[in-house]
Amino acid sequence: MSITLDFRFISPASRVFVGRDVLAQLPREVGRLGVGRVMVVCAPSVVRQQTLLKRIESLLGSALVAVFDGVQKESPLPAVEAGVELARRAQPDAILAVGGGSTVVTARAITILLAERRPAHELATQYPPGQPPVSPRLEWPKLPNLVVPTTPNTAVNRGGAAVLDPETRHRLEFFDPKTRPAAVFLDAEALLSAPPAVSVRAAVAAFTGAVNAFTSRPLNPFALADLRTALELLKDTIPAVLERPDEAEPRLGAACAALLSNRAADALAGGGGGVVSALVHQIQSRYDHIDQGTASAVLLVPGLRFNRPVTLQAQLRLVPILGAEPSADGLDRWVDGFLGRLGFPRRLRELGISEGELPALAEAAMHDFFLQGNPRRVKGPAELVDLLKAAW
Repeated sequence: MSITLDFRFISPASRVFVGRDVLAQLPREVGRLGVGRVMVVCAPSVVRQQTLLKRIESLLGSALVAVFDGVQKESPLPAVEAGVELARRAQPDAILAVGGGSTVVTARAITILLAERRPAHELATQYPPGQPPVSPRLEWPKLPNLVVPTTPNTAVNRGGAAVLDPETRHRLEFFDPKTRPAAVFLDAEALLSAPPAVSVRAAVAAFTGAVNAFTSRPLNPFALADLRTALELLKDTIPAVLERPDEAEPRLGAACAALLSNRAADALAGGGGGVVSALVHQIQSRYDHIDQGTASAVLLVPGLRFNRPVTLQAQLRLVPILGAEPSADGLDRWVDGFLGRLGFPRRLRELGISEGELPALAEAAMHDFFLQGNPRRVKGPAELVDLLKAAW
């Protein structure tokens, strides 16, 4: 195993509660933070489901001052700005995200725009031609945010947010480590509130991220421990979510794994997602019917093959963790079989993407922050078009 012992590792000061009825700890955490006015951010589905939101209302009582239920897929900027306007009226001193990845990202983006009071495009990462990306420094203090995930998503522990500009269909990326969560509640009832298929798609996105991070470069001992455990958990818990949809344990295990994968990738320069994440971001931003997990499932094996000239040994070290045949082809077959048995499409054409659309996706991916961390240097969009064609 290739381990680097020359590294920096940052461990954010987040508290994580896992198990049945851990949401009961919410009032204590709110008190610990010294806040008394909480705004919930969620999708309309959480309001319709009612049970989880009513549980939160009973726990927070008068401390719950507003509920923003306008979260949409991919966190479009107008929805985030609507949340900011509600926050300005309600004047919360903490934000509670209740939901999946888009909810977590929307809540975090609300805290950024609320504090910075500048147009989103001025705050977003810039991509000067021929130069590394530049993320503006976001100086203002941010409201503490707490997270109650309903899916095993990898948005929970990020140091920033990416929202969708609906006019250009490009992602606006904001980096601010002050937005990492103060507390995370992996609550059994909350995780069981999502349909099994939704949880599986989120968990597959986490699995893809863990595979890419594990094979992207030499890992420090902390990231290695997180990723290895995440992969071992996900390969067992993802099928179990479908097989035992009413049981909490598989979802709790997958949520723990997603958080571990998230934490490890966030500690790696470039995010650990590389070329797959960069392309997936473009697909999920441009096609409303395609989610992150589905796009990740299609692109994972082509991404492994693209990086194999420089990551072969790291990929082979993944083989015993997954239980694949001891070869690169064996790894590909294992991943393809695993995702196929879960019911995921295996080709981009199955997702309704035409071959003629591939160059635009490749060009847009060249301006994605995660591409900076790819182990194989991407020389230009033509290489990405070849990768997409291999997946088409």
